[in-house]
Amino acid sequence: MEWISLETADQLDNIKQNQGYSLIFKHSTRCSISMMAKRRFEMDWENLPADMPLYFLDLIKHRDLSNKVAQDFSVYHESPQMLLIKDGECILDQSHGSISVDETMSVLS
Repeated sequence: MEWISLETADQLDNIKQNQGYSLIFKHSTRCSISMMAKRRFEMDWENLPADMPLYFLDLIKHRDLSNKVAQDFSVYHESPQMLLIKDGECILDQSHGSISVDETMSVLS
């Protein structure tokens, strides 16, 4: 599995228009909790569907885009945060210690 850097509003628009599942991981490079959540997620991410795009949003570099994610998907901004998107709608929003591949998989099943 590999992260796709989420860096533009156009990419976000494409995610909203995509049929099927996409995942957005919002990460603060200055936060140790965010680093631990990312590491824990990556340890299990091979259980996710191989064809599901995994987007990585660096909150420090792209604060405006992070705010747009919160607005477009009607979620409260948190960091770290993982959003599971299906057909342009956020169907799962996890943050901090609750970020889990297992719970993500239970929503996919």
